[in-house]
Amino acid sequence: MNEIIIAYDDSFLDQYDCLPKQIKEKFKKQIKALRNNPKHPSLRIHRIKGTEFWEFYVDEFYRCVFKQTGNIYSLYFVGTHKLIDRFNSH
Repeated sequence: MNEIIIAYDDSFLDQYDCLPKQIKEKFKKQIKALRNNPKHPSLRIHRIKGTEFWEFYVDEFYRCVFKQTGNIYSLYFVGTHKLIDRFNSH
């Protein structure tokens, strides 16, 4: 199996920087899970309905939006589920 590569959209790191410290720690844990096993149950990965984007859970309230191309996971957005809903409506 190919090594999983995590790529970041230009605006993603700015979004990450705005997260509360405890959410950043949870995010790091989830990225580790994604690298080791994209099917890890805590990620709860699923497609965002009607889009080519997917999301995984950072925790109960925070999500990360991404696209997958082969073994490359390109991260586009991280934030609250409410913000993800707005992202979905564009």
